[in-house]
Amino acid sequence: MRPHSNGSERPLLEVQDIYAGYYVGQDVLKGVTLEVYEGEIVCVIGPNGAGKSTVFKAIYGIIPVRKGRVICGGREITNIPPQQALQTAGITIVPQLRSVFPQMTVHENLELGMYLTKDKVRVKERIDYVYDLFPRLAERAKQDAGTMSGGEQRMLEIGRSLMWEPRLVLMDEPSAGLAPIITKQIFEAITRLNREIGLTVLMIEQNARQGLAASHRGYVVEVGRQTYSGKASELLNNDNVRRAFLGAG
Repeated sequence: MRPHSNGSERPLLEVQDIYAGYYVGQDVLKGVTLEVYEGEIVCVIGPNGAGKSTVFKAIYGIIPVRKGRVICGGREITNIPPQQALQTAGITIVPQLRSVFPQMTVHENLELGMYLTKDKVRVKERIDYVYDLFPRLAERAKQDAGTMSGGEQRMLEIGRSLMWEPRLVLMDEPSAGLAPIITKQIFEAITRLNREIGLTVLMIEQNARQGLAASHRGYVVEVGRQTYSGKASELLNNDNVRRAFLGAG
């Protein structure tokens, strides 16, 4: 894994002091700030209901940002709709809840990752690229996605998120609902993609220990506010973070 530059390089993603929520006058996020540099894996941890998923929804334009800014690649994208976040900013998302189309094949699910283009040659090139990254998906190309294991479906979701050649992938709890051995495989796949193709990832992860172990840096969000940030290794060794989120006394 590659740490970000400590020089003058500008972050790929900048979330600047954002306030956002689902109802007028009821902000869930109350001044969250974070950065993601190109080639990084950054993990956001915190208790249930702290606003972690709301951060993603605000970045991706699913809920409105009332105050603050979201910038990607030096371009402000605050409150742009999801389709525009994909097309203009190159941001894709792997949601927490299963998002495969169960009665469609693996191949058809991957095709949907390029639904905004009619270039069939390009679509085939991207599918072949995903198959090279995930040979297991190639083996199951004609299999209905809903008949695969939870881990394989998560792999398909990650593969589909790569179809558009994203600059940044948002991953909302990649380990959700998976057995420990499958969780380990998914995190290995994420770190391998980061190492081999320079994939930039911002993830939310309830399994704080494994999420931080796979990341360069991390943020802690509690009650809609960022309370800690730093290198993942520093957070793993922070006594307060360990007591609150890592099961350490």
